[in-house]
Amino acid sequence: MTHSTVSGDATRSSEDDLVQVPGPRPLSTRTLGVLLTVLGAIGLAASAWLSVERYLTLLDPDRVATCSINVFLSCGAAMGSWQGSLFGFPNPFLGLATFPVVVTTGVVILTGARLPRWYLNALLAGTALGQLLIFFLMWTSFYVLHKLCPACMVVWTIMWPLLWFQLVHAVQEGRVPVGEGLRRALVGNRGIILVIGYVVAVGWLLLSVGPELVRSF
Repeated sequence: MTHSTVSGDATRSSEDDLVQVPGPRPLSTRTLGVLLTVLGAIGLAASAWLSVERYLTLLDPDRVATCSINVFLSCGAAMGSWQGSLFGFPNPFLGLATFPVVVTTGVVILTGARLPRWYLNALLAGTALGQLLIFFLMWTSFYVLHKLCPACMVVWTIMWPLLWFQLVHAVQEGRVPVGEGLRRALVGNRGIILVIGYVVAVGWLLLSVGPELVRSF
C-alpha cells in the first residue's frame, strides 16, 4: 500500500511539473493555412483595385481614382511616380501575380496536403522580399511624396502578419534554425511581437506625416 501511494505521489508530482513548465502553444499548420488564404485574398483584392485604377488612369489622365479621398490621402501620386513602377510596370501587377500563389498555398494546406520544405522556404523568402519592397514604398510615401495611398496601405497592413506568421511557423518547425530559447520566445510571444510591429509602423507614420494626416481631415 505504501509503495503504491509513493508511486502515485511520484506520478502526480511528475504530471504537476509538466503542467507548471509548459512549452509555448504552437502555431498550427491549419491556422497558417487560414492566415495565408485570408491575408492573400485581401492583398489580391487591394492589388486588383489598384491595377484597375491604374489602367483607367492611363486611359483618362484627368480621372480621379476611387481610392483618392483628399489631397493627402490619394492614390494618384503613388501610381504616377517612378517608384510606383519600379520594375517597368505598375507595382500592383506584382500583387496580381504573387497573392494568388499565397491564396493557393493556404487552400492546399487546408486540404491537409504536406507541402515540400523547399516550397515553404521559397514562399517565406519571397514574402520577405515583398516586405522589403513595402518598407521602401512606405519611406517613399512618408518622405518623398508626402501622401498616403489608402489602397496601398491595405497591402502594407496585411504584409506584416503574412511574413511574421510564416516566419514563426518556420522557426517552430525547424526550417529556420535558431536556438531553443529564441524559438520558444518567438513562438510563445508571436501575438505580442505582431502588435509591436504595428505599433512601430504607426509610430513611424505619425512621426513622419502626422501633421499632414491630421490636417487632411
